[in-house]
Amino acid sequence: MPMNTFQDYPILEYDSCSTAIVNPKLKQPDQPVPVFAVACFFNNLLHRLAAEGRLREVYVLGSEIGKHPVYELEEDGWKCLVFHPGVGAPLSAGLLDEMIALGMRGVIACGGCGVLQKDIAAGHVVVLSAAVRDEGTSYHYLPPAREVLASEQATAALEDACQEQQIPYLKGKTWTTDGLYRETAARRALRVQEGCLVVEMEAAAFFAVAQFRGVHFGQVVYGGDLVVPEGWDLREWHKRLDDRERLFWLAVRACAFLQARLETKPGK
Repeated sequence: MPMNTFQDYPILEYDSCSTAIVNPKLKQPDQPVPVFAVACFFNNLLHRLAAEGRLREVYVLGSEIGKHPVYELEEDGWKCLVFHPGVGAPLSAGLLDEMIALGMRGVIACGGCGVLQKDIAAGHVVVLSAAVRDEGTSYHYLPPAREVLASEQATAALEDACQEQQIPYLKGKTWTTDGLYRETAARRALRVQEGCLVVEMEAAAFFAVAQFRGVHFGQVVYGGDLVVPEGWDLREWHKRLDDRERLFWLAVRACAFLQARLETKPGK
């Protein structure tokens, strides 16, 4: 679509130009850093692992919220970066774009979600394969479309990790929304009709940024609050600390699998 052409809605005025007026060009770290990373939404876990010395701060991103530390993790001689991606599509997409500017080739995210089906138990693992783009950020990275896919290689790496660790999981589509207080019964019904299992606020933007920048991105979540018209149920999902730690280490393992997959396919 040629630019300088008005569409009915501004969100549809996609520009495929690879550079913008402001671009995520950052000062490079003093020392080389790994080019694979885990984006972890569990700040309390990251703080504990850092206090225990298992995460070492190697870089800092910034926003008006403050500092966003980037850590290095080493497990059995293998290293990756770890960072908190913020909350909500715009911030998360911006921090991911900056991590890609540091040289990332692949990222695995782990976090929580709301579930749209009663039979998805609290704590159950869901590997995201696609996202319905009911947010705004992804439209600045990809042409308008209803859905965006996760990286096949990253999704396969997550499945490899689940199978290795014998963790039961579902694989499916998520509903990414900007309106956490506008998840109405009618909108939920539409999302369930098109196959969404869960709802969250970042995946569509993550997948779009990664596709635009040519990197691999996968995401795994655990079942959290229950989002059904009969009544919302928190299910104490934010207190499931064991599930959060299990999901983090699953993402770390998947990140290693992703690196191995990509290194066996030159140029990918």
